[in-house]
Amino acid sequence: MSLELLLNLASALGVGLLIGIERGWTSRDHSSGQRVAGLRTFALGGLLGGLAALSVAHFGATAWVAMFGMFALLVIVGYLIDAQRSGDHGMTTEVALLLTFLLGSLAVAESRLLAASCAIVVALLLSLKARLHGALRRLNEAELGGALKLLFISVVLLPALPNQGYGPWQALNPYTTWMMVVLIAGIGFAAYVAIRLLGTRHGLLVTALLGGMVSSTAMTLTLARLDTPKLRMALAAGLLATSALMFPRVLLEVGLVNAALLPTLLAPMLTAGAIYAGGALFYYLRAAQQPEMHADPPLKNPFELGPALRFAALLVAILVLVEAARRWLGDVGIILVALLSGMTDVDAITLSLANSAHAELDAQIAVRGIFLAALSNSLIKAVLIGMVGGRELALRTVPVMLGGLLSGLAVLLLR
Repeated sequence: MSLELLLNLASALGVGLLIGIERGWTSRDHSSGQRVAGLRTFALGGLLGGLAALSVAHFGATAWVAMFGMFALLVIVGYLIDAQRSGDHGMTTEVALLLTFLLGSLAVAESRLLAASCAIVVALLLSLKARLHGALRRLNEAELGGALKLLFISVVLLPALPNQGYGPWQALNPYTTWMMVVLIAGIGFAAYVAIRLLGTRHGLLVTALLGGMVSSTAMTLTLARLDTPKLRMALAAGLLATSALMFPRVLLEVGLVNAALLPTLLAPMLTAGAIYAGGALFYYLRAAQQPEMHADPPLKNPFELGPALRFAALLVAILVLVEAARRWLGDVGIILVALLSGMTDVDAITLSLANSAHAELDAQIAVRGIFLAALSNSLIKAVLIGMVGGRELALRTVPVMLGGLLSGLAVLLLR
């Protein structure tokens, strides 16, 4: 018997032991006669699966099918007896037993590393029963619907779209456009999940950071409306923190769409973001206490089909405008479009310019357009803080924002 065969059989046995340990620990309070399967049964099931795979070389595939059928029959009989005796109709242990047999066969016939990896995943999934059930009970209808919509637009709809140019100057690519929609929706939904898990009790700053992952402009409005003397320092920290997140978010989007632009864009974006973050830290330390927020979380379900479609329409319009401006007005047209688009949505123009730089748009113009869009978006936030939050809140935040923007612009122009 070769060493390789011994290692395969040992892996098949180990697969059963690993899953059996988890099952045995879960039912450790039951006596051995009350359990359908324990540690030894799972270990033997994995070894039996390995021997069944080994028998194929001698007796053909029919031998494996027969052994699996007999094993499955034993599992079914055990399930029926246990369900009749205890009234528990759960099938988790029985399904785990069948998986153990299959993984034991996989360890011998195909790959013991793959079998071991699958066994670890199975054991982990089994151990998370309480947490998974608790999360399911906390899940509401809107969250479930939002998750399913996100899966639909990314897994079902995206692969079905054509990956080629249409319309004026072949500037409209359905696949690329929708992939960007999926990107924005995914980032937003991830932020919503994080807020649901952490809750606002962890502080205004955490809420501002997570909200900035979805829309720093929306978070700016939300925080500015909360202005009171007691919260002013904390609000200033939150406003600067949520605005600071725009810069790494833009870098993330550029990196996913056109990583070649990152070396030029990295320094000015990080410079501006670092100054914002420094201001946020300063005001956070100045706040004697971080008051608890008792209001509803500032983010509702961030994924709705209507907003996603509106973003797609905006993105398509900007793509056409960028291409038209490049052809008719040259570099000046791109800069104007970036400044105007950034006033309403920095993500759409960022994704549009990064994607256009793959084709005929000059990379340097794309980088400057992206930074200027971030600049115009930040100036709009400064105006909102002054109009909604008031003079005192603006005096604490706007100078820091202007300092960061001017420093980042200087770094960009000097490169």
